[in-house]
Amino acid sequence: MKFSTREDIAAPIDYVFGQVSNFTAFERSAMRRGAEVLRMDTSGKIAPGLAWEVSFGFRGKPRDVRLELMEYEPEEKMCFEGKSSGLIGVGEVELLALSPKKTRMRVAIELKPQTLSARLLVQSLKLAKGNVDKKFQLRVADYASELGARYSMGKTA
Repeated sequence: MKFSTREDIAAPIDYVFGQVSNFTAFERSAMRRGAEVLRMDTSGKIAPGLAWEVSFGFRGKPRDVRLELMEYEPEEKMCFEGKSSGLIGVGEVELLALSPKKTRMRVAIELKPQTLSARLLVQSLKLAKGNVDKKFQLRVADYASELGARYSMGKTA
């Protein structure tokens, strides 16, 4: 199952990439929402192989995910792989400079079930794909407009 959307952001590509690769801010955001996040490499170096162990509740059950940065091309692309019991997710963020102060961000996620229970979960998401797509697009659009607003106000996080 795949989700994909793109948004144009009123900020230069270097600023946008700096924000989407600010993993510390994403870790704090997940923890504020109740997830437990453990970065496996504390050196601070951002490179393929950087990984996190994340625990959170979803649909009334505790979930554990190992998230790994698979590809990292500054100001262009990041690719992640998340593995949970029975489910593999691949996420990709691509940036394209449309002008010196405008950036297009494309976000894509693909879920690949590996077990019967994961197939049932993905099947239930497929049945609600219209609603799930709208929520996904709305969240990415909200994040993109937040980045544009932060840039225009001169903030970094």
